[in-house]
Amino acid sequence: MIKRPSSIEQLSNALRRSPVTALLGPRQCGKTTLARMFGQNRVATYFDLESRPDQTRLQNPELALSSLKGMVILDEIQSMPELFNVLRVLVDRPENQTRFLILGSASPELMKKSSETLAGRVEFVELTGFTLAEIKPKDERKLWLRGGFPRSFLASSDIDSASWREGFIRTFLERDIPQLGISIPAAAMRRFWTMLAHYHGQIWNASELGRAMGFSDKTMRGYLDILSGTFMIRQLMPWHENLSKRQVKAPKIYFRDSGILHQLLSLSDFQSLTGHPRVGASWEGFALEQTLGVLDTRQIYFWSTYSGAELDLFFLHDGRRYGVEFKYSEAPVATKSIHSVLETLNLEHIWIIYPGVEQYPVHEKITVLPLQNIGDLKFSKKTKEKA
Repeated sequence: MIKRPSSIEQLSNALRRSPVTALLGPRQCGKTTLARMFGQNRVATYFDLESRPDQTRLQNPELALSSLKGMVILDEIQSMPELFNVLRVLVDRPENQTRFLILGSASPELMKKSSETLAGRVEFVELTGFTLAEIKPKDERKLWLRGGFPRSFLASSDIDSASWREGFIRTFLERDIPQLGISIPAAAMRRFWTMLAHYHGQIWNASELGRAMGFSDKTMRGYLDILSGTFMIRQLMPWHENLSKRQVKAPKIYFRDSGILHQLLSLSDFQSLTGHPRVGASWEGFALEQTLGVLDTRQIYFWSTYSGAELDLFFLHDGRRYGVEFKYSEAPVATKSIHSVLETLNLEHIWIIYPGVEQYPVHEKITVLPLQNIGDLKFSKKTKEKA
């Protein structure tokens, strides 16, 4: 079993601060395992709300939960949305000492109901698949190829991993989306998802996709929002400056798990991946997710103009501006474009992240940083903890 100390620490801090903690993420990313691991040395009661016996135990939820001590784990809480009101009543009681950990499989309904019913009482922790910080350095390529879903990454072979991912995609389309109350034919969503794989790392263009599929821009936008709300797709929003240049205002689209992207592109081994025309875009998305996993900020954007100037990742920290470029290259250099972006956006520093092993400065405000050293990124969670 791969330990996840950073996620355990996030849970511990959230439960200390708030009476309710919501652990969110896609199915099969390890939420249940993490919750059970967290509750091992604590007084904890576990309910699987997709289990009929546990549903029976909660027929009178206020009575059943009010008598429990320590920590209560409610897994797949979107299966019993009426519990949100019960939790609000329980945590507002002056004598309440119980902490509630609620788990949801990437449900937009969960986010909405918990935000409204439990406003001021809940803290959110998002869990992804495995990250570079949680695996052995030698397994970086395997993580990129297979993605971070535990069963995909830990499979005994690339073939077994691909088989698991295919099953995951089918289950997601045929069961998970309908369970969210969304009635979209699985074949149509599979086709959209596959087409989207070819747009990975590019600017969202609803009209172009709509023409290809024979649907309206509004329908395409709805499909995209479903995949974003279920943590399958990341929409990286653009940053706007008060400049004379025409700036891109549509989001950039990335698959949040590289293994799912590769499955939809029929890339089952490392050789086929490195020989594919979209290998650079695939690595960019993989490196982006690893970077966002360590940054201690939610103010993340990209920047691009129609004249060609662009920055892969722009973020703010303590009111200052920073940038990241992702380069699938053996020895990246600071291009004229990077120097231009540094000046135009008035950045404090730019990091060029690449798949190599050497870290070196190319300018007083530009550093080339290996992806394997991403935890050393200035203003990362790891750096902040050491400070």
